[in-house]
Amino acid sequence: MAPIAVDDHVADTPITLNKAAAGAQAAAAPVSNGAVSKPTIARYDANDPATTTELLVSIIERDGGVIVENIISKELAGRIRTELKPYFDTDKVDPSGFFPHTTQRATGLFARSDACVELAMNKTYIDVANAMLSSTYTYWNGQVQETVTSKPIISSTVGFRVNPGGRQQALHRDDGDYHTRNCDMPMMLGCVTAITKTTKENGATICIPGSHLWGPDRCPYDHEAVPAELEPGSALIFAGNLYHAGGGNITTDQARETVGIFLCKPYYRPAENQFIMCPPEVAKRLPPQAQRLLGYGISLPALGFVEYQDPMRYLFGVEDEETVNM
Repeated sequence: MAPIAVDDHVADTPITLNKAAAGAQAAAAPVSNGAVSKPTIARYDANDPATTTELLVSIIERDGGVIVENIISKELAGRIRTELKPYFDTDKVDPSGFFPHTTQRATGLFARSDACVELAMNKTYIDVANAMLSSTYTYWNGQVQETVTSKPIISSTVGFRVNPGGRQQALHRDDGDYHTRNCDMPMMLGCVTAITKTTKENGATICIPGSHLWGPDRCPYDHEAVPAELEPGSALIFAGNLYHAGGGNITTDQARETVGIFLCKPYYRPAENQFIMCPPEVAKRLPPQAQRLLGYGISLPALGFVEYQDPMRYLFGVEDEETVNM
């Protein structure tokens, strides 16, 4: 899904970010050997009236991501954790290897957790997503000019429990699933919310601030990334073109649990909803080519999956040269 990170690269130019407290720009501090320290991820409190949608959007546009503390209550974080526990406990090992065997997942969260639906409708996140991903378009309908606005929709929802010993993911861009090359226009906006305390040691999400501005030929490296350490109820909101990864859990006794809600631009979908017009119980009678024309197959790297599997295999048992091993 993304280039594998290595550890022998020196960044061409240091990234300058501002500190969260005042919102003013501040350069990364020099260290004693003349190098430049890593940038930090800006932090704002959702309960602070100064934390406006406009402010958060400006930080994401500049840095690629922002930490929003107290985006939901600790009580809601606790309910989410309770509702996802049965799914974490019964999850099977990812056969593709993209997720380590120590990672347990819960997917399709709108159908499994009312608390996750409440999280997904969080006003802070939705307002930022509407500002960044909505599309307003003006066109001629005969001799009448029309203007319409489409708002973002769910791309995926997933809960993660990273157990002790879990290795780090490869740094990647979620937007890569959409074959994007224009780093100025993110296709997705992610919101990873902690439901347990997340630290560098227990596998907090890592990201490279500023990497959303890189061209497609710039490779990400592990040493450039910083952890998004979060208390329960706090979140990292980030653009789909920001390089990030699930961190490694080097602890012996702490599981890290987070929930990712990922929204995408609304117009990359069929005009007619084929999954309602031709649901699986009808589509199963069709040949594989017809099933894929309807959208039941995978668009590589990873669009259209169910339970992180190719629906052609998951729903119809199809095994052919186009079946994808995710």
